[in-house]
Amino acid sequence: MNEKSRSPLIISILIPLAVGSLSSLLSRSMTTYSSINRPDFSPPSYVFPIVWTILYVLMGISSYIIYDSDSPAKGRALKIYMLQLFFNFCWSIIFFRFNLYLFALIWLVVLIALICLMIKEFYKISPLAAYLQIPYLLWCVFAALLNFFIYKMN
Repeated sequence: MNEKSRSPLIISILIPLAVGSLSSLLSRSMTTYSSINRPDFSPPSYVFPIVWTILYVLMGISSYIIYDSDSPAKGRALKIYMLQLFFNFCWSIIFFRFNLYLFALIWLVVLIALICLMIKEFYKISPLAAYLQIPYLLWCVFAALLNFFIYKMN
């Protein structure tokens, strides 16, 4: 793979990493994860940046596979990818910046539906690209469970 052909892959990985980083910066508020009431199964705060970095890299690789395909369906698949990335971006801000736990939960349910739709569309083009999104889906389902309990406890 030469440098020119690597550029789309690198950009594809950098996009979700940048979206996640910007969302994290914009979601900072006086309320921190450690200061809210959380269920016992809540992971420690240091786990989140590690997990999200891995998930964003997988998302980037997956989106690159779709981008690099010759499928006429890739435009639709990538639009859904960008839409779910927007929902992903907003969730942290809704949850942490504005402390709107119920609205964040509803937003996250929509995000999960978009991720399922994205996986379905990716699978039509590349099963591998779809499979790379499964950890993201599972993490968001876990996040929804956590979000629900945080809503109930706060």
